[in-house]
Amino acid sequence: MAVAATGFFDGVHRGHRHLLDILVSSARKRAERAIVVTFSKHPRTVLQQDARTLRLLTSTEEKIALLKACGVDSVEVLGFDRSFSSMTARQYLSEVLRDTPGVTAVVVGYDTRTGSDRLGPDAIAETASQLGLEVIVCGPEGDISSTRIRKALEQGLVEDAADMLGYRYMLNGVVVAGNRMGRTIGFPTANMKLYEPLKLVPLNGVYKVEVEVLGRRFSGMTNIGYRPTLGLGNERTIETNIFDFNEDIYGLDIELRFVSRVRDEMKFDSMKELAAQLEKDRAVCCCQ
Repeated sequence: MAVAATGFFDGVHRGHRHLLDILVSSARKRAERAIVVTFSKHPRTVLQQDARTLRLLTSTEEKIALLKACGVDSVEVLGFDRSFSSMTARQYLSEVLRDTPGVTAVVVGYDTRTGSDRLGPDAIAETASQLGLEVIVCGPEGDISSTRIRKALEQGLVEDAADMLGYRYMLNGVVVAGNRMGRTIGFPTANMKLYEPLKLVPLNGVYKVEVEVLGRRFSGMTNIGYRPTLGLGNERTIETNIFDFNEDIYGLDIELRFVSRVRDEMKFDSMKELAAQLEKDRAVCCCQ
């Protein structure tokens, strides 16, 4: 038997965690499992005009790991398309949640809107009771939303984002070859290619970061942007100088967690000026 919660849970932020705490505690009191049913695509990318511009706080893999870290026993990821979106709340409850093995109760948020008919908590509870499902309504937990967190990151406010998320915002990817120019001025960088193309990348600039690579953690600084001093075109890059590190990591996984913003991306008149500024940036990162 199980208690379930359903939603996209982008970022698995503190607001989500309030609901997840209720999900897990309710399941434990019943000696049942805690299950989350989520979706492979954000509903907005299927239904709304901003589908091409919406960026995500978490990949599916990151989201599953965060959900399980909250105590959730299992996560079911459903495909989401226009056909799926046309289901009414009753259809979703009866054909999806009730058919999920052993589900006896559903935890919903106070502002939940479910199905193509967008039923709220009270209507969901009435419909669910007709189907033999209990509904547990979760109250609000501050003014936190995935939209607010996205806006903070788009402004480079990574510390504000971390406060709302409950953890430091992260990027995951693979280390790819760059032009090796940083090495020539004493600042070799690991160039990252994101695993999730729709992942939101913070505002261009220099950031203090925590780096995980080779199963170990390091401090570092990351530049996001177009490298205007080098004049190498309009490709946006994510380059990280890892402190006290000098190993070959091409082709390996790398994770960045954003600690604080140091400065805007800047164009310098020479590589010598760039190197001098990078020394200052490193000193700032090491002192924070």
